Amino acid sequence: MSSQLLKVGLVQHANSNNLEQNTDKTVQGIRDAAKQGAKLVVLQELHRSLYFCQTEDTDLFDLAETVPGPSTDMYGALAKELDIVIVTSLFEKRATGLYHNTAVVLERDGTIAGKYRKMHIPDDPGFYEKFYFTPGDLGFTPIQTSVGKLGVLVCWDQWFPEAARLMAMAGAELLIYPTAIGWDPRDEQDEQIRQRDAWIISQRAHAVANGVPVISVNRVGHEQDPSAQSEGIQFWGNSFVAGPQGEMLVHGSETQEQTLVVEIDQGRSESVRRIWPYLRDRRIDQYQDLCKIYRD
Repeated sequence: MSSQLLKVGLVQHANSNNLEQNTDKTVQGIRDAAKQGAKLVVLQELHRSLYFCQTEDTDLFDLAETVPGPSTDMYGALAKELDIVIVTSLFEKRATGLYHNTAVVLERDGTIAGKYRKMHIPDDPGFYEKFYFTPGDLGFTPIQTSVGKLGVLVCWDQWFPEAARLMAMAGAELLIYPTAIGWDPRDEQDEQIRQRDAWIISQRAHAVANGVPVISVNRVGHEQDPSAQSEGIQFWGNSFVAGPQGEMLVHGSETQEQTLVVEIDQGRSESVRRIWPYLRDRRIDQYQDLCKIYRD
């Protein structure tokens, strides 16, 4: 099969309560990736601010913005300047009292190619996202861009094979996961390793099961719990790109801020799917119970 080479950039960094400083880091990472030839640059989840979902605080809704809005305008202009596609992540204010965790894709001409609203919303200690985000209503629909059909999902979505499968079934050529995930510093090291490895394995499995590359971008650094009820979150980095057989193409640091650039051969998905035709062999006549919460 002929190759279809695409250079992809991943921007992994730590965040602070200084929004301007965070944005400067993100923009510099995008510029660094573009300078290295990236035509698609993916950012981490909610990269504009600290991960604010550690507590429930109504004042934090002030962080939300509209789409289109200031961030999409700024990243759109940057995408046009650098002639690249950017996958960004925003706290979207859809209406007063209605907010989403939204990924927005900016096309090379600066326009909004599409958006995805996070579908699976966690509600766990330190990750109180249901307080802030309404579950998405746009479905699992890939976004058509000049660099291919992007199956954009967000963080907690990455644990659900159904989400990856539905994106692949709709023609996604890449699965993309902006992410903010880390450890509870109180956990034993062995438990921390198990959690990190499960996160990587799950996403590599999506690449294998669907025969498409996976791009996952996470933040690094420690962020304190404003309520002081916990020791905060140590974000574990490890941003990576896996190929359509789950092979690691690039793998980032656990602790360091990095801009990673790697070349993906999109033509390999065609070759891999010809010899591993999972879509062909699905028994859709026997899967009705997948629409149940549980089989008693």
